[in-house]
Amino acid sequence: MAIPFPTDEEVNLNPPDFDETCLNAAGMLSATRTENGNTEFQHLLIEATVEALTGHRVVSAELPFVDAVENAQNLAKRARGFRERMVHMMVLSALVLRPLPKVVADQVAEYSRELGIDDQLLGTVAQFATSDRALAAVDFERNGYTTDWNAERSSSLHSDASGWDSAGDDPELAKRWSDLAHLDSGTLGRSVHDFYQARGFAFPGAPGSAPPLLAQHDWVHVLADYGTKVEAELEVFAFIARANDDPRGFSLLAMVVSLFETGYLSEGAGLFEAFPGQLSQDGMTTRIGDAMRRGALSHGRTGQPDVDFMAVDWFELAGRPTEELREEFGIVAKSDGAVAAGSVSPWAPGGISEAQWAMGNEHAARLGIAYDSFGATVG
Repeated sequence: MAIPFPTDEEVNLNPPDFDETCLNAAGMLSATRTENGNTEFQHLLIEATVEALTGHRVVSAELPFVDAVENAQNLAKRARGFRERMVHMMVLSALVLRPLPKVVADQVAEYSRELGIDDQLLGTVAQFATSDRALAAVDFERNGYTTDWNAERSSSLHSDASGWDSAGDDPELAKRWSDLAHLDSGTLGRSVHDFYQARGFAFPGAPGSAPPLLAQHDWVHVLADYGTKVEAELEVFAFIARANDDPRGFSLLAMVVSLFETGYLSEGAGLFEAFPGQLSQDGMTTRIGDAMRRGALSHGRTGQPDVDFMAVDWFELAGRPTEELREEFGIVAKSDGAVAAGSVSPWAPGGISEAQWAMGNEHAARLGIAYDSFGATVG
């Protein structure tokens, strides 16, 4: 029987102390242990993300086993949102396993039930465990971020495209993007224009362009200062997912992990294709943990505790200085550890991929202008 949620008088809203953090981390790992125990990568992932989000450094190998009932009892005074975050960390720890054993999927579901959380991604985890990737892909679409997409949300895209649909024949939208070139240097919109030019990206609305919804995350690349190699996509979506208190926001991170670490999804978001093995690169757990920390600390511009960066009308803010908007959204600097681990800016060495560098040069040649990477180099 699930542990009931606490009343307003009972709820614990304080940040977890070291002892509670250890118990929470133990629950995450216990829920996702295989028959041979947790993998080394799971230990690294949980240690890095827990430290980034709580400031407490845990030694995961020394943590006790915590069963589903005990884990729920440990979280009895925590509200629904806190418990949902714990389940999301369990899902993340499960999704880095390849293959994903059925016993792990069943365990995550059990721990979630005891917490009173019925997250829609649990079905996707179960499908990955049975190797039904086609059904899992459908499930992502049905239960993921775009589940309740509507015309009001589409208005921020300035396009009639729904969800991950393309808008490759919309001259008005393409002009709106190309007109960003006329904004002052240092504004968010001008920086996004330069970001596209350096990489040879087609503006949304033009043939061969990204879906307008996916293009929303390009503004976040610039605002949060992340490059555009594949591993940086994991950082951007970790940042976006943790900034959004809606549980569906987490599906964005689950999607890119399934694309860029395990390859459980062959494609996603209307443009991305699988490129496994990126999250398990050296330093990536530190970078992901820091991206989640930065997302958690961000907030809405007018005081809201969270923000859906994929639903912001960026054109309304395009003429504002980037630094000014970072302050308004509460976007803090990257940690020294994340930078040392390889997290880079879109304008720095390593901030652009070889393919994007080549596309940018080809685009400049077609326009008859000199190529400018605006500081980014392949690294």
